[in-house]
Amino acid sequence: MSRAFAAVAALLVCACATPVHDPLASLTVATEADWRTPNPENILVIDTNKGRVFVELVPEVAPEHVKRVRELAREGVYNGRTFFRVIDRFMAQTGDPQDTGEGGTKKPNLKAEFTWRRGTDSGFVVAASPAGLEEGFMASLPVVSQAMAWSDMTQDGKVSAWGTYCPGVVGMARDEDNDSANSQFFVMRQPYPSLDKRYTAFGRAISGIDVVRSIKTGEPVEAPQDRMERVTVLADWPEATRPKVRLIDPRSAFFQGYVKAVRARQGADFSLCDIDIPAEIS
Repeated sequence: MSRAFAAVAALLVCACATPVHDPLASLTVATEADWRTPNPENILVIDTNKGRVFVELVPEVAPEHVKRVRELAREGVYNGRTFFRVIDRFMAQTGDPQDTGEGGTKKPNLKAEFTWRRGTDSGFVVAASPAGLEEGFMASLPVVSQAMAWSDMTQDGKVSAWGTYCPGVVGMARDEDNDSANSQFFVMRQPYPSLDKRYTAFGRAISGIDVVRSIKTGEPVEAPQDRMERVTVLADWPEATRPKVRLIDPRSAFFQGYVKAVRARQGADFSLCDIDIPAEIS
């Protein structure tokens, strides 16, 4: 059994009192063709005092936010920043140079990128099609979109899409002004779809969600000790020491079978947040 399948099975262990047929048991083993290697420019490595978190940045959905996060990481702004606001079944917030939630950098604030325009060539992979919508993935990011059928009625031949806040999704914090994001960001500990189209989602933790969930909670955190010790872009690591990262490709046959099995298991309770994209880091 591949490590990918083992990770999926561990995530979705049934809590039933009596044995039942598990659709995941019929999944085939992932092959080399089912994997993809992400661009190291799009992998953020967050070393915390609790462990390491790998985040895949998705510039296709929020190019300016991804650019800003890369810049701040490369400038060392995120090194030593505390997790100052952490809510148990919600998210962990960090990235403030003042560590208070009130600060930012001298860089100009970012315009909101709550939604993006999706075309037929966007790389979006559909996993479900509720009425009038399509749900799926851009790279590792869970995304909700207007159905592509609506593109016939739009001027640009595209439809609106947005990242949805499943566990591990990374979003940019802001104040009441939609265009006030600067440096602070948060990582979801649990799903919270009410944030959709209100905060810019720009990536997802592909490894280390257990680390995020182990951070001390508080609103604000009292005497915060948990922090990002060092934040780097994987492309900046010497190739000889660079961790090898690969993920199951959402376009692959293995992933399509996995989605089908999870939907069969969950039935009417199925949610896009039930889908996790297995990753291997070595």
